[in-house]
Amino acid sequence: MKTVEAFIFSVLITTSVNLSASETKNTDISSIISAEEFSSYKNVGDFIEHAPKVSIIVKPSSQDIIKYGKGVVKSLTGSDCDRDGKMDDNAKCNAVYYKLWMKYER
Repeated sequence: MKTVEAFIFSVLITTSVNLSASETKNTDISSIISAEEFSSYKNVGDFIEHAPKVSIIVKPSSQDIIKYGKGVVKSLTGSDCDRDGKMDDNAKCNAVYYKLWMKYER
């Protein structure tokens, strides 16, 4: 079991280093999503649904530990609307959609 925990820890460290490196980039989303691609989305829900998905590791609840044991790993998957490698909440996705909508004068 220690080997599995060590493997998970090394994956998490590698992922956090990669995410830290991507944080220094400040890319304009309109350089990633073209007007043509943006016009293919029917609404903000469609935009969020078709955004790339990102998974993060979160702390398991006490019920998860009781049910699955001490080595349990819990993850959440969500949308990356601004394409920065981090999971975005609905407010962020709505803001990105609105920014693109304003730029492309939908």
